[in-house]
Amino acid sequence: MSDLPAADGRTGSQERGPLRPIELATGAVLGGVTVGLVTVGSVVPLAAALQIVAAVPMGMLAHRYRPRALVTATASATLVTFVAAGVMPALGVIASATIGGIIGGVKRRGGGLISVFVLALLAGALWGAFTVGSLLVAGQARELLFDTIRNTADGVQRLAANQAALEPLGRAASDLTDAVLTWWWVWIGGGVALGVVVSALFSWFVLGSVLDRLAWLPNRDRLDAPLDERPIAPLPVTLHAAGFRYPGARADALRDIDLAVRVGEFVAIVGHNGSGKSTLTRLLAGLPPTSGEVRRPGSAGLGHLGGTALVLQRPESQTLGVLVADDVVWGLPQELAAEVDVEALLGEVGLTGMGDRETATLSGGQQQRLAVAAALARRPALLIADEATSMIDPEGRRELVALLGELPRRHPMAVVLVTHHEADAAAADRVVHLAAGRTVERLPAWPQPVDAARRAPAGSTILELRDVRHTYNRGTPWEAPALHGVDLVVRRGEALLVVGGNGSGKSTLAWIIAGLIQPSSGRCELGGRPVTRQIGRVELAFQHSRLQLQKQTVGAEITDWGGRATGSGAVGKALDAVGLDRALAARSVEELSGGQAKRVVLAAIVASRPQVVVLDEPLAGLDPEGRADIVELLARLRDSGLTLIVISHDVEDMAAVCDRTVHLSSGRILEKQPVSDAATAARRIDPHRDPRSAAPPPRPGDAAWRFGHGGAE
Repeated sequence: MSDLPAADGRTGSQERGPLRPIELATGAVLGGVTVGLVTVGSVVPLAAALQIVAAVPMGMLAHRYRPRALVTATASATLVTFVAAGVMPALGVIASATIGGIIGGVKRRGGGLISVFVLALLAGALWGAFTVGSLLVAGQARELLFDTIRNTADGVQRLAANQAALEPLGRAASDLTDAVLTWWWVWIGGGVALGVVVSALFSWFVLGSVLDRLAWLPNRDRLDAPLDERPIAPLPVTLHAAGFRYPGARADALRDIDLAVRVGEFVAIVGHNGSGKSTLTRLLAGLPPTSGEVRRPGSAGLGHLGGTALVLQRPESQTLGVLVADDVVWGLPQELAAEVDVEALLGEVGLTGMGDRETATLSGGQQQRLAVAAALARRPALLIADEATSMIDPEGRRELVALLGELPRRHPMAVVLVTHHEADAAAADRVVHLAAGRTVERLPAWPQPVDAARRAPAGSTILELRDVRHTYNRGTPWEAPALHGVDLVVRRGEALLVVGGNGSGKSTLAWIIAGLIQPSSGRCELGGRPVTRQIGRVELAFQHSRLQLQKQTVGAEITDWGGRATGSGAVGKALDAVGLDRALAARSVEELSGGQAKRVVLAAIVASRPQVVVLDEPLAGLDPEGRADIVELLARLRDSGLTLIVISHDVEDMAAVCDRTVHLSSGRILEKQPVSDAATAARRIDPHRDPRSAAPPPRPGDAAWRFGHGGAE
């Protein structure tokens, strides 16, 4: 049981009440896309077809959410379009929403062509009546339209009079024009209505098929909870034998959880990926359990003043304001925002004097601090940091944990830190260990990445950068230099580690090496040719692997990377190469864990057969076990002959893989050192590493050997 409304009423509650956050967010995004399509289509003559495509985002919105979400998005998009482009494009937005709403709404309720026809008749009648009414009110516009029609008919009649054979056609055109202008309201209203009906019937087959293909995309907010009308009072919160099972799942994500959080406490929840940490976070944030009970004196008040606040793993996803000071109070009512002492909050989180800085210029650690400040602006009673330390460097992680630990001592609140780093929990008042959805006394000992003896020395030069410089927005007031004269040589089969702080230029360097950015000056060559002319020969694995997975299933994703010649056999061999079960090929990419997503990206890279692979923070967001697995895999791939360039701040872990380290600072290479120095430092940090557990070199036929040979036997 739960003290919140019954779980069986969740669906019904979603159909009532104010718009939910996911409806507002999705409506804002899709409405913005519609504004862009209609505006560009109306301004650029050759892009007029974009106005037809504009029905797609509105159809998606109607297909997935309540009609009120479509109405709200349409009203906002129409107003923006009117300001930007005028009356006719604004009417185009409404027309797109009409067609998209009919198709999406019918799809959502399981209707068919007859439903579309009936709704289109009603919509056509309304549009026809609106058009006729507008012309009746706007007398001058009506007369101008009539004069245009008369002049056109007169011109046709004069041209026809020059040829005896065409003279009857000219008279017929004149007579038809007189009839149309006499009964103009019938012709115009009926024509508009007919156009709406025909457009809707055509869109049922075209737009409907698009919506069917996109039906697999997730549209549920996992933080969405039934409406709780009690006063906001999230603490103290007590879980008794609480459990949760996601819809359609075969097993519970959480079982028999007993936990209490009170004001003034700093509680750490520690567990590996998939242990149920995030699910427990959602219960604390207000999601009702499917078994057991959660008790609190009032509602959780997620996102509300005095309620529950969330700081998530990716700080950029929570940053909305252009300036730091704006972001702190973003979303607060004007009267409440005026009461917030922004400078004091920024000072409390270590961002003193940064109120006028652009949020895009902040480092990852600074963005997380800003997210904490924005949460504190709402004076939360419960602050939950869900893996908030996993995407920032070790120094930033220590500083953020220290900040979170101090908050319950300064404010009447509790802080819950969810993490897979045991070190983050050292300052907590209590530590809760989770494994397989249950609380346990302690977690099993994590495997550590180990030094892997290199199988063979690196070969000849494969990649060369000479005096590479790059400046973003060059020649504009927003000019931002990123790289300053970088010289770098990478040998075939080498594993190179690139380290540096946030803003040092690591990501810019990665994009230039992959050929996705043309350097402002200097040259970057692969095999003696500019890499920008060899797109695909250098593959880039993003820090957030899920962003690279665009297809519905794992198999489809790998096939897409490998090209048309990639069959099921090649997909299976690519999965073998990264240690994944071939049965995973049929799984949706939405069901992958963080570690699985990273391996799937590597498998896709296998299928594309690159010469060099650049990995941007390959260990970010993984628990210690997942980190050890990826390190071992990369060591085997290195020994298979693949050239690796690893961008990471996890020096002690990646030292087990890389031969050489390059340090970047402010866009310049400071020093180059052998990996042995980094490995020695890593052993000082962790003296318990066992070199005897190093991975053996790959043998012909095993997974790592197949990776280096493009998945071939």
